[in-house]
Amino acid sequence: MDQFWQSRNVLVTGAAGFTGYNLAITLAGLGANVRAFVRDGGSAREFPDGIEVFTGDLTSETDCLKACEGIDTVFHVAAVFRQVKGGREAMEAVHVHATEYLIRACKTHRCRRFVHTSTMGVHGHVKVGPGNEDSPFSPGDDYQDTKVEGELRALELGKELDVPVAVVRPCGIYGPGDTRFLKIVKPVLKGRFIMIGSGQAHYHFVYIDDLVRGFLLAGEKDAAIGESFLIGGKESPTLNELVSVVASILGVAPPKLKIPVWPIYYLGWVCEILCKPFGIEPILHRRRVAFFTKNREFSVRKAGQLLGYKPEVDLKTGFTRMIDWHRDEKLI
Repeated sequence: MDQFWQSRNVLVTGAAGFTGYNLAITLAGLGANVRAFVRDGGSAREFPDGIEVFTGDLTSETDCLKACEGIDTVFHVAAVFRQVKGGREAMEAVHVHATEYLIRACKTHRCRRFVHTSTMGVHGHVKVGPGNEDSPFSPGDDYQDTKVEGELRALELGKELDVPVAVVRPCGIYGPGDTRFLKIVKPVLKGRFIMIGSGQAHYHFVYIDDLVRGFLLAGEKDAAIGESFLIGGKESPTLNELVSVVASILGVAPPKLKIPVWPIYYLGWVCEILCKPFGIEPILHRRRVAFFTKNREFSVRKAGQLLGYKPEVDLKTGFTRMIDWHRDEKLI
């Protein structure tokens, strides 16, 4: 893999985000010539020397065409999460329309590979795990729904235009530099964590280094063309097991308090309704409640068989590294 990426011209969209940044840095370290597509007025993240920053708008077909000029491989990582302003249309613009613009640009510039980023969330709740790439789509919100639409469109258009397309469906991404799981770490540390529901739902994680490795394999291996791959870690713990691991790392007693799901779900629904007319981001989403109730346990066997993917970082090691970073940054 080190030799494969040497001197290749690579575009990474969403390069200012957690995943995109780590992918861009890794590719640059492997000797690739990296062009980082960042949103005008977006994150002020600084990139090391050697990475070219392309500032533009993914919803502009012209900008996508310019960004892909001279590029060998495109990694489309950019995503729009919960966003009151713009709502579903903003998500469609990046997950679907920008995907189309970029693939058409790849055709024009004869790019070798387009790697599209989807999510394990397209499968929704897996009734009997582990699920796999053939598990039915069951999106539960606009984010997941537009991710389904974007993934299907990427594969369809790639085939139509003869552009080699591969799709990566990351599991729950975490690692040093990520702050999303502070919502769990902080309450566990302070003895204030409350489990919503039974805590028996599984959640499949993937450490950032393992995910980046999965992206690189999808960009390298010919077996990836026309296929979608779940990229996950070694374990998919229950939420009870997860908070016990976090408590162990923090050196505190594991939390025991549990409350029923339905009152919190209803409160999230009310928050969304009340906040939407004012363009205010709700403090509680139904999607956040779904984290506690939807079973997301998957097999990464397909990625192992076709790409040679093998996760290396176990949950306790990965969370220890992330929590150490939280401490270093004085976030906890």
